[in-house]
Amino acid sequence: MARQYLAKRRYSILNRMRKIVLASSSPRRREILAKSGIPFTVEQSGYDEDLGLQLLPRELVQHFALEKAHAVAARHTDTVVIGADTVVLLGNEIFGKPHTAERMRAMLQKLSGTKHSIITGLAVIDTGSAKETTRIEETIVTFRTITREEIETYVASGEGLEKAGGYALQGGAAPFIERIEGDPLNGIGLPLAALLEELKKFGVGAS
Repeated sequence: MARQYLAKRRYSILNRMRKIVLASSSPRRREILAKSGIPFTVEQSGYDEDLGLQLLPRELVQHFALEKAHAVAARHTDTVVIGADTVVLLGNEIFGKPHTAERMRAMLQKLSGTKHSIITGLAVIDTGSAKETTRIEETIVTFRTITREEIETYVASGEGLEKAGGYALQGGAAPFIERIEGDPLNGIGLPLAALLEELKKFGVGAS
């Protein structure tokens, strides 16, 4: 507890003059960033993602993350804004949020028994200096073969409707996973270690 308190105090002292905004409505991203001890606020970007853009998957997530950050940055001065976007990639096929049970079911059927990637794009913008940076992180997930009954049970839970790929790595889909290669937090939607590296470039971080 004492170590956590001191870490939070160091962040507070270092960043007391900077406002930091996470441009995301994701509760998971908010929870992950909170672990860093960095004081921040949350603001929805309102940006409408278009998976039909003619961009490669890794370019696409960087584009979405940057556009989300830009949308929020336009409302602030002297603020560091963080944007993030996550997709699941199987071969060349991109899986975003299914939104419907039918699409969620179809995604899980395709991902069953596969090795696929969870890719997150990160963007950081300093509205004071107009400096910005982007980065991607990739986590590889191996699914065992999932039975039809398991898929139906999970679809009925509704958990994956608003998750890239139709599933939550840390939730009810955990029994489907045989192996994770890379940062598990990236699989949840925010690669914290990578983000902290980027934030240091903006003078945000522990002393």
